[in-house]
This record gives sequence, C-alpha cells and structure tokens, in this order.
Amino acid sequence: MNNVPLIQLTSIYKTYHTGKISFEALKDINLEIQQGEYVAILGPSGSGKSTLMQIIGCLSTPTSGSYRLLGKEVSQLSSNELARVRNRQIGFVFQSFNLLGQTNIVDNVALPLVYQRVGSVERTRRAKEMLTKLGLGEHLKHQPNELSGGQKQRVAIARALVTNPDLILADEPTGNLDSQSGQEVVALFEQLSSQGKTVIVVTHDLEIADRMKRIIHIRDGKIVNGA
Repeated sequence: MNNVPLIQLTSIYKTYHTGKISFEALKDINLEIQQGEYVAILGPSGSGKSTLMQIIGCLSTPTSGSYRLLGKEVSQLSSNELARVRNRQIGFVFQSFNLLGQTNIVDNVALPLVYQRVGSVERTRRAKEMLTKLGLGEHLKHQPNELSGGQKQRVAIARALVTNPDLILADEPTGNLDSQSGQEVVALFEQLSSQGKTVIVVTHDLEIADRMKRIIHIRDGKIVNGA
C-alpha cells in the first residue's frame, strides 16, 4: 500500500438539466478515502448519495471538479475508458443483486473476467474458488432463483471480488434482505476490510453504517460530516 489516496474528490459538482430546469445533485464535494478504509456513505433519499456513488464508481462523470482514482484523473474520461476502469479497478454490489437468472452462479461470477478476456478454464477456476471462499461451494451448479436472498448477495459479492479490484462499492447491499441475512453480509464486508480491502457502502440505514469505521454524512448534495 502506498500513500496515494484511493479516492480524491476535489470541488465536485453534478448538475442535471431537464428542459430549462437545472438541479444541483452534488455541491462542492471534497473527499479523500485511503486504501484499505471501511466507509459508509450515509444519507436519506434524495441526499445525493447515489449520485456520489455513481461518480466514485465511474458510472457517471461530474459536471465540474477533479476525481483522482489511485492518483489518475478519471473525471473526464470517455465512456469506453470509464468502462475499462470499472472492469479492472471496481467491484460492484447492488441492492437488487443484478444476477443473470438463467445462468448458474459460477458463470455469473465469471462474467467480469469475460470482459478481461480471461480464458474459460481460468475464469471458471477463479469463480469456483471465490464462491467456495464465500461459503457457496455446495451450490456451484445452482441458478440464482434456487438461492436465498442472502446467498444471492454472496454471489454478487463473489462477482465483485473475482477481478481482485482496488475498491468494493456496495449500493444499499442489505436493502432486499431480511435482518439476519443483512447482518451476515455486513459481517462479510467486515472480514474483507480486515483483509485490507477498501469497502464503501452507500446506505440510508444508520444501524448498518454504525458498524463501519468511518461514516460520511451527505445531505442536500453536500457532505455535512465525515469528510
């Protein structure tokens, strides 16, 4: 680990335009997150946390400002360049799992490796290894609809980890889970953090956020605490 921040946002603004109406979703965001941190981005619906997640995850670009990911400016990259960054440096975990329903879980987890042009034998090996590490070794032939919500989210986490990314970015990862499954998923993030992974969880749930080592509060498009 070097001393370069994993994430460095400077004077980030994001404005959406609908006809003649403009809406500032993010306003003068300044934020650094170091490699290996375990962070919650906490805010109510409409606070701007999802927009901030999209920019951190290179799913969107800011209207103005600088975003450096491991020291590299990414705020003005093209769509294709952003896609390469996402595929190689960021692992995503979503509230709705985003799994392919008619495909077994091994192929679901291996999918990001297809875009990296990893050979079929190697990507299947890596996917099986990651699923086994996450306690799903007995379910390798199963499709997502044969699993519980908590198991589906473990598959999604395995898919996020299989490329060995610099950042795990989770958007409301417990939102579709029962309480016990949600706690198990958070415990898994804690384990990943203890192993040195950088984990950022976007949530509106204070109980979930309180289990993380740093909480960044966002409201009305501004960071109000934790930067």
